[in-house]
Amino acid sequence: MPARFKDLALDAVDHQALADWWCRALGYARREPPPGSPERPREWPVPIYDPTGSGPLIWINPVDEPKREGHKNRMHLDVFGDRDELLALGAALVRARDEKIEWDVLSDPEGNEFCVFEPPKPKPQPVRR
Repeated sequence: MPARFKDLALDAVDHQALADWWCRALGYARREPPPGSPERPREWPVPIYDPTGSGPLIWINPVDEPKREGHKNRMHLDVFGDRDELLALGAALVRARDEKIEWDVLSDPEGNEFCVFEPPKPKPQPVRR
């Protein structure tokens, strides 16, 4: 049986703060334990999810070492969004779109790079009579 996609995972030194940042950036929410279950310890990974159900579950995992500056991510997120809104939330511009690439490369507050594409234009709806 071939492997199937399950979740995404991001490492962070301050995983609690980065989970909150990605929730604001993507419109996600923290996945809380089921009612009656104990609270998760703060040192555990933080799962965040898309309340609309269309995006993947993302785990923000605690690590001791920061991302090494100047080293490219081996895997990254591609998102549809507004570059300026993400910059206002605290992202940093790594590379602006230009004649060679049609997306912006940003980094989150811990230096994890991600690509931002313009949202697709809505398709015109046929006129019904």
